[in-house]
Amino acid sequence: MQLGFVSAVLKDQSLEEILRFAAETGYGCVEVMCWPSASAQMQNAGPCHLDVTRLGPEDQRQIRALCKHFGVNISALGYYPNPLSADAEEAKVACSHLHQVIEAAAVLGIGLVTTFVGRDHRKSVDENWPRFLETWHPLIQHAEQLGVRVAIENCPMLFADDQWPGGKNLATTPAIWRKMFDAIPSANFGLNLDPSHLIWQQIHPAHAIHGFRDRLFHVHAKDARIDALALNEHGVLSNPRLWHTPKLPGLGDLNWGAFFGSLGDVGYSGPVTVEVEDRSFQGSLERRHASLVQSYRYLQQFVS
Repeated sequence: MQLGFVSAVLKDQSLEEILRFAAETGYGCVEVMCWPSASAQMQNAGPCHLDVTRLGPEDQRQIRALCKHFGVNISALGYYPNPLSADAEEAKVACSHLHQVIEAAAVLGIGLVTTFVGRDHRKSVDENWPRFLETWHPLIQHAEQLGVRVAIENCPMLFADDQWPGGKNLATTPAIWRKMFDAIPSANFGLNLDPSHLIWQQIHPAHAIHGFRDRLFHVHAKDARIDALALNEHGVLSNPRLWHTPKLPGLGDLNWGAFFGSLGDVGYSGPVTVEVEDRSFQGSLERRHASLVQSYRYLQQFVS
């Protein structure tokens, strides 16, 4: 396994600065965010550390040279929109750009894209299913043709007021993953597993890992803390923002030793990238750098 981090935490730094920091800290890889370059104008958009719409031969050479110079790999190209959005234009833009991210992963020889399946949060899973099939069959077929794997993350995306109660991502539970992989049985379609979302859903990480060992393409390292008093007050049917807090690895309720033990049991040897959403470390660049240093020092004990 190789430790890395999600580049979104250093949204105001360049790819070169991010790779340099990764190397200096000890990380071996970075999951690089590839939102549209005009994403600053988009709602719920993320950073663009690699513009997939501008990948000429010289751009490709420079990216490869940077990775070689710092000795840091790109674990995956990340883009987390809502391809099944209730807003038709948003969904169209998401699918179009996701095609380009897949193509960039092929051109750069990275071979892996991390993303969300998406969801129309106003509808049930069954009501979303026809659109899931209509949207994702061609996306995975496109990835297959280019030799790229697509790893979908399991975040329910139901923390904001406009996401409640359905959430904006279908791929939340083992039962739904199983249904998705049965419907699209491609070997290029798998999981970017984030254990923090299993914790507050009361899903044991070992169950997810052992049940989907052949679909584990990428792993996020993020913890979650459950406020027992708040949970007793509001109950599990309330918005999880009331009793759940994202934390750095080791600062929440996940048993990281057991988690890495389960990954080892199934032979997982891929990237494990730190995703920082801990509000205690938001704000200054110094604090965000500190969050990655602290996470590396904690997780290093589990990775040879």
